[in-house]
Amino acid sequence: MTSQSNGTAASSFLPSTTTSSSSSSRNPPFLPTPIEALLLLAYPVLLTFGTLFSLLSPTVRNAPYDATLQAHSQDPAFSPSYFARKSNIFNVFFVKRGWGWVSLAFFIFLLTHPATATTQRRARALLRWGLVTTWWVLVTQWCFGPAIIDRSFRYTGGKCEIVDMKIEAGDASGSDFVTGVACKAAGGKWRGGHDISGHVFLLVLGSYFLVQEVGWVFLDHWRRGSAGPVSVRDERSVVMIDGAVKSATVEAERFATTAEHRLAGAWDALGLGGKIASAVVVLSWWMLLMTAIFFHTWFEKFTGLLVALTGLYAVYFVPRFVPPLRGVVGLPGI
Repeated sequence: MTSQSNGTAASSFLPSTTTSSSSSSRNPPFLPTPIEALLLLAYPVLLTFGTLFSLLSPTVRNAPYDATLQAHSQDPAFSPSYFARKSNIFNVFFVKRGWGWVSLAFFIFLLTHPATATTQRRARALLRWGLVTTWWVLVTQWCFGPAIIDRSFRYTGGKCEIVDMKIEAGDASGSDFVTGVACKAAGGKWRGGHDISGHVFLLVLGSYFLVQEVGWVFLDHWRRGSAGPVSVRDERSVVMIDGAVKSATVEAERFATTAEHRLAGAWDALGLGGKIASAVVVLSWWMLLMTAIFFHTWFEKFTGLLVALTGLYAVYFVPRFVPPLRGVVGLPGI
């Protein structure tokens, strides 16, 4: 009798112990999952490798460098590489129009992939694109006046030095040009302050935006349409309204869609839009490496990375532990 009651009492604690163990083994909502962490690690690895390569390579190290341009000599005879010249075709037609390419890839994916066919998923994805685009605008284009990049440059002592330019009578001076674009257009040189790397910012922001928007949708679609088991799973956790921490798949099940046909594999699950987005991501990583090798100081590249990750964290990680925000912007793939 005593033994039976003890067994019953002991067994009554098993569910809570199991639940507690399961909860504690989940990935914290405010941290990236192992897959996300691995992909995020690619950025500092590329930047570190590129910076070390520029220091150790005799060709790059001995090439003339213009600190004002944050670049090596643009003369083909002295430039250490085709990619060290700002006129290279990938810089002119891809990086300089980077957010356009990122947005194009995103919209093709959003409008063609079967797993994004629901109105709610598309609306929330568009909202997230709008938020990330707003961050890109504030940092690089306009922030109630000069962009954040220009403001930070001036706040750290930078100014526009007019060179070979006649300034007519009046108070006009280099300090009147408050953006790098305006300064250079007027024939001046943007000098003296800390210049956040706009290239690093754009390439990190754009590529990881696509990784988030395409990656989770692709993974869910592949898992649902695969003929066999898929070893990779969604390890995101979210905080519910009552404070409980649960797997993001709990919310995903409410909007689950089944693939219309069995998928041949991961490549099939990507779809046309996913393949285009993947190409943009890979090219972004390549140009990030080229930027790390040939342009900017290590600290300028670091701040470019930091500013990009700040915006990405706000859009893709904060909603996981702020339920009201998640109710508005959602999560990719859910």
